[in-house]
Formats: sequence, C-alpha cells, structure tokens
Amino acid sequence: MFIEPYFKGERRGWIEVICGSMFSGKTEELIRRLKRVKIANLKAEIFKPAFDTRYDKINIVSHDENAIVSTPVDNSQTILLLAQEVDVVGIDEAQFFDDQITFVCEQLALRGIRVIVAGLDMDYLGKPFGQMPNLLSIADYITKLHAICVRCGSIANISYRKTSQGGQVLLGEKDIYEPRCRVCNKEL
Repeated sequence: MFIEPYFKGERRGWIEVICGSMFSGKTEELIRRLKRVKIANLKAEIFKPAFDTRYDKINIVSHDENAIVSTPVDNSQTILLLAQEVDVVGIDEAQFFDDQITFVCEQLALRGIRVIVAGLDMDYLGKPFGQMPNLLSIADYITKLHAICVRCGSIANISYRKTSQGGQVLLGEKDIYEPRCRVCNKEL
C-alpha cells in the first residue's frame, strides 16, 4: 500500500517500478494499481510505446485480457507534454522507451505526480533491458514479479526466446517466448 507523502502542505511525487520477466504479471499489476487510482477519483494518464500493438493499438492489455485505456506515444518526451494536471502517470513497456524516459519520470515526480512504470528488467539473454536499470536506480518503490518456469515449475525470471531470429527487441507472445528459471534457461 502506498500512502501519498506530504511535506509542508505540498504533495510529493514518487516513482514505482514494476519489473520482471514476460508472463510474470507486470501489466496486470500496473492495471490493478491504476484501477485503484480511478476508484480514488484521482486523475491519471496512461502511456505505452506506439509501436507495441500486440494486443491493441490503444489499450494496455494484460495476458489475462484485462485492459485499460492508454495513449500510445512515439517518445518519452511526449509524456511530459501530455501529462498535465494529473495525479498519477502510468507507463507500460518502459524498456522500449528512449533514453529520456528516466529524466521524464524524474520530472513528473518532481511535479508531485505518482509515476507507476512497468517493464522487463532483462532481455531474452538475461541482460539488463533498455532504460530499466536506470529507472530501477531512481525508483522509490520496486516490485519484482516472477513467472513460473514452464520446464520445472520453479520461479522464472528469464524470458526465453524460442527462435534465434531478431535483435534484442522482437515483439511476441507465447509463440516466441516462454518463462524459464535460471537453471532451465542454461539447459538447451
């Protein structure tokens, strides 16, 4: 539970990062938190990368098909322009944003806005992904979620890619990726 901090009558913003592998429930948790924001009658703006149209062109959609309306943006600076007079900003798939996303989140928090960011902390090789390490370093709250390894049933933290095609970014679902634990990821 997050309690909004106040200092000398001023609202203070903060940054929450939800991270983990694919199929760990990051987007589901982001949607859950944002729905609670709406119940509290707070004004929220939600953003996602414009090129991520796997489930929907506009909505953020979880693997369980829960959805919430968002604004697709081409770059992180656009978020600063569009997030006016809001209490909360939600950002999904943060690993896909440009190198200004950390600066944008910091600026929003300095404006007194609660920022909730979700993204993959590691790529399919188990390496830090995009700007997520930088976001994790400035976060006030971090939630690391885990999937279940499809091979052994243990906690999974790696998004194993079943194909050798593509670079670091290859949009896909269960047809291309599966959650694996550290041990099963090394067994090929």
